[in-house]
Amino acid sequence: MGKQLTPACPFFVYVKMMGLQEIQLTDLQQVESVMQNALHAANSYKSIGKEQKADFLEEIAKQIELLGNDLIQTAMAETNLPEARLVGERGRTCNQLRMFASMVREGSWVEASIDTAQPQRLPLPKPDLRKMLIPLGPVVVFGASNFPLAFSTAGGDTASALAAGCPVIVKAHSAHRKTSVLVASAIAKAIKIVNVPENVFQHVVGRYDIGQALVKHPVAQAVAFTGSFTGGKALFDIANQRHRPIPVFAEMGSVNPVCLLPEKLEGEAVSLAKELAASITQGVGQFCTNPGLMIAIESDALVTFTEHLKEAIHQVAPAKMLHPGIAQSYHEGISSVFSDEDLTVLAAVDKIDDESGNALVATVPALVFLERPSLHQEIFGPYSLLVKCKDKAEMLAVVNALEGQLTATIMGTESDINQYTDLLNKLTSIAGRVMINNVPTGVEVCPSMVHGGPFPATTDARFTSVGTSSVKRFVRPVCFQNFSQSILPLELQDGNPGQIWRLVDGVFSKS
Repeated sequence: MGKQLTPACPFFVYVKMMGLQEIQLTDLQQVESVMQNALHAANSYKSIGKEQKADFLEEIAKQIELLGNDLIQTAMAETNLPEARLVGERGRTCNQLRMFASMVREGSWVEASIDTAQPQRLPLPKPDLRKMLIPLGPVVVFGASNFPLAFSTAGGDTASALAAGCPVIVKAHSAHRKTSVLVASAIAKAIKIVNVPENVFQHVVGRYDIGQALVKHPVAQAVAFTGSFTGGKALFDIANQRHRPIPVFAEMGSVNPVCLLPEKLEGEAVSLAKELAASITQGVGQFCTNPGLMIAIESDALVTFTEHLKEAIHQVAPAKMLHPGIAQSYHEGISSVFSDEDLTVLAAVDKIDDESGNALVATVPALVFLERPSLHQEIFGPYSLLVKCKDKAEMLAVVNALEGQLTATIMGTESDINQYTDLLNKLTSIAGRVMINNVPTGVEVCPSMVHGGPFPATTDARFTSVGTSSVKRFVRPVCFQNFSQSILPLELQDGNPGQIWRLVDGVFSKS
């Protein structure tokens, strides 16, 4: 991949200093070159051994760590995120790369399954059938604005696609491009050290229409995106308008409802208020799991809760948001709250400047919420809406009106939950992660995590973008019938570890 930046580009000198061969896409001919590079890499990368692939993922993590404080300071300057947050995010990025490396080495993720032949079976003989997951092909990954490391250049989408055996084309997010270049330079070093195909990873920048062209290109086989509903839905529509549609795995956020049940609220109103205030304002509210909606039944305990919530919110000073565009969108969103006669502002921190996010919590009667679908939408930032219900029936009606969510939470005692099983069942049907007595912010990276949910939280509720099972987005099953041992994939050859099921003489056994 050669440099195609021009000296007129203000970023040219920086990229040259970093020694990264970055492509700045300005026309469709360059898109064609990038995609052909990816296609060429796909044909060789899918065939490399699992040890080399695992070594590659681990080497990326090592090279990211070797970037040291330069990476943290660059990300701080570009995103306004604090050092501690970015150090933690770097750790998460590297840990998930190593997690996928362990998964690749262990091997069972390919779900190798063997049904041996039964040539004597009557009335018809049974052929030898063997199945496993294989990589889809080149994946286009769009960097996220709110996670410059963990959901961007070498984040979960890139790590899981590379683990699956797919080349990756990352379109860097413009809000933290220097950070992206640093991480891309670490991947480029890992490619050379481990000797994997040169174009298994390509880092590109360009206008919005260039991103569209990448998705439209016939070589692209899947898309991964974390961001707004508008952006994710646009990519989804483009991919489905292709001659051969491809999957778009877009995580587009949600309001993450939190239901406060009566007995729990009666006993813990003060602690719940503090806990939720901290979650609403964590990271200036710039998490896709921010609790943007609270639902409760009117009571004296709810009055106590709101008083302490108001106090806790007022104690949180405004801080700069990720970039001016996000701050502008947030201020436009909360300005509509102030002008809405149906909403009551419970707590509002004074705005200090146009780039900072000042916390705001408003309340609304359940009947108004039910009549106004616009109130069901996310305002990305330190904002939450408390829906006040008259009784259990109204609470259920509010939950029934909600669309797909990344998370849903019940704050309740055992007794509460036993009385609200229908509420729990409904929340389970609309969310990818359902929790009891935990705030939704904080996504553990592990095999059991689901970071996804029904539309419009994501474009495909069957998958997660966090955890080892996120690799399933970028593979498909293939059955190999009547293959000799020598031409079977290694994972399907007799005696190879990592196989799942074997059917011999009509009996299943696990390898």
